[in-house]
Amino acid sequence: MPVVSQTTEAPPRRRGVPYIGSTLQYVRDPLTMMRTQYEGWGPVSDIDFIGKRWTVLLGPDACEAALRNADKAFASGDGWGYLVGPFFDRGLMLLDFDEHHRHRRIMQSAFTRDRLEGYTAALQPAVATGIAQWQPDPEFLAYPALKELTLDLAATVFMGGADLATADELDRVNQAFIDCVQSATALVRANIPGTRWGRAIRGRRLLEEFFGRHLAVKREMPGDDLFSVLCQLETEDGERFSDEDIVNHMIFLLMAAHDTSTITVSTVMQQLGQHPEWQQRCREEALALPENPTLADLDQLVAIDMVMKESLRIVPPVPVLARKTVKETEVLGHRIPADRLVAVMVHMSHHMPELWDDPERFDPERFADDRRDDKVHRYAWEPFGGGVHKCIGLFFAGAEVKTILVHLLRQFEWTVDPGYRVPMSYASLPYPKDGQPVRLVRR
Repeated sequence: MPVVSQTTEAPPRRRGVPYIGSTLQYVRDPLTMMRTQYEGWGPVSDIDFIGKRWTVLLGPDACEAALRNADKAFASGDGWGYLVGPFFDRGLMLLDFDEHHRHRRIMQSAFTRDRLEGYTAALQPAVATGIAQWQPDPEFLAYPALKELTLDLAATVFMGGADLATADELDRVNQAFIDCVQSATALVRANIPGTRWGRAIRGRRLLEEFFGRHLAVKREMPGDDLFSVLCQLETEDGERFSDEDIVNHMIFLLMAAHDTSTITVSTVMQQLGQHPEWQQRCREEALALPENPTLADLDQLVAIDMVMKESLRIVPPVPVLARKTVKETEVLGHRIPADRLVAVMVHMSHHMPELWDDPERFDPERFADDRRDDKVHRYAWEPFGGGVHKCIGLFFAGAEVKTILVHLLRQFEWTVDPGYRVPMSYASLPYPKDGQPVRLVRR
């Protein structure tokens, strides 16, 4: 591991093409870019990225400093605000300090154990029906099929059913989310037609109109879906979300729910398709469950849980977390000034040989209770972030991913070319850009 100065000094700076800097290297191959940065400049360094100067944090110690945020120097909203702020404005991830605490306290009531049990029950028939519509194909494109499935699930669990929107409208909603997410790597950050930024602005307008149009009905005739829950939540002190709050939180939560789950399940499908012994081990677990497993049933899964965690290690759905300093601070002996954008590059920690035995090998057993390689460092494995901004929906995400895998394993078998590697480029979304072909056979 690189030697860190014991005196406070400015981070070393990696020079590159002005304005663009390391942007293109990250877009082409983010993990390689992170490794090159770490090996050449250490765990704390500066780069030019998407038109701004950023301080990059690499490795578990540097990432922990920002995520724990002991001196409250790192703001999440100001960091993400530069990348996607206009499009996911006022979502929970983009709030900070007292305001974030207040909103999270209200929203936590939407993710209690009782609520999660209800969401899990609603997932079962929707997942089974959705996967049953898949057609066997020697070149089945897994990613777009999963993307459509998870959006349908979000419509069911988060919005109260497919009757809330037509299939065409859901397609437009999905495209709007894609456009908003793509804005993060836009080099031209202005409302110009045909650019990523311009498409994202129009996508945000569509999402605001979509949720705003349905909000009054959800307040008057609430159901058990998340949209209804957010409309009805109230703390003991009488705090509630405003209509604007609900729209902002729904846009962010729906994006997070279906986008990250899609990436995770697609990674699992690749790995199980290339490791048939693990696919069969997981299938035996799935077949042993009731037809509609409960949250408690899913909690008892062992092999599927290890596979999911290993897949999150290999490909964390959010490889970099954005922050901005609100005051001067220090990380590992390096001074970071106020108003500095900071990239917390958690992805590389998942692939460091100092932390993981043979990190490029698919090895779910590393998460077995008698081994737990992730315990080498508390921030060695951080797919859900850490600190006060740790993903509020992580338990729902686990239940959704496991539910999809259980029904998928029951209905299908699949194989993936052993030499296949998912293109790791973020140049285009949805990800991966080749659609992730698998050989799908109905059981």
